[in-house]
Amino acid sequence: MVRQAAHQTRPSPEKAGSPTRAARGGVQKNPHRDPVAAGRRDATVNRAAPHNYFLTDKFEAGIVLTGTEVKSIRGGRANLKDAYGLVKDGELWLLNAHIGHYEHGNIFNHEPLRTRKLLVHSSELRKLIGKTQQKGMTLIPTRMYFKNGRVKVELALAKGKQLWDKRETERRRTADREAREAVARSRKS
Repeated sequence: MVRQAAHQTRPSPEKAGSPTRAARGGVQKNPHRDPVAAGRRDATVNRAAPHNYFLTDKFEAGIVLTGTEVKSIRGGRANLKDAYGLVKDGELWLLNAHIGHYEHGNIFNHEPLRTRKLLVHSSELRKLIGKTQQKGMTLIPTRMYFKNGRVKVELALAKGKQLWDKRETERRRTADREAREAVARSRKS
C-alpha cells in the first residue's frame, strides 16, 4: 500500500519556486564564517617545497589527528616546512609536521612534532612504495586543507634541487616577470 505524505497547508518554498528563507529576510548563514573551516582556503601551505624540490605527482591523503590538533589547524597553527612522508611497514607516516599546542587545551594537549599516520588506499600505497624507492625521490607535503570537515594533506613526489637548479629557477622566474611587465607597458602606451 502506498503511504501518503503528511498534510500540508502550503507547499514548501523550494518546490513552489518561491524565495528561500534567507531571501525572505529570515535567518541566514554567517557570512563571516572562518574560510579555513568551510574549506575555501588552505589551512597551511608549504611554500618552501617548490623552491627546494622538483614536484611531480600530487595526491591527497587523510590524516589521523586528535581533537586538539584539528582545533589548532583551524586556528592556523600548522607548519609543514620541514615535514616529509615515509612509507614504513606498509603504512604511510607524516614526520616533522608541526601543529602548535591548542591554546585552550588542558593536560591532554597533543605533542607538536609527533609522527602522524596518513590514510591512503592500498593501491596508491603500492604505487608510492615503488616510486619512493627510486634514488632521490621522497614525499613532501605541499598543503593541508579541510574537505567536508576533515583535514586532508596534499603530498607530492619530489626530487631535491641542487643550488644551481634553484638559481636557474629564479632566473627563469625573473625573465618571465620582466617579459610580462614589458608587454603590459607596451599595451599602456
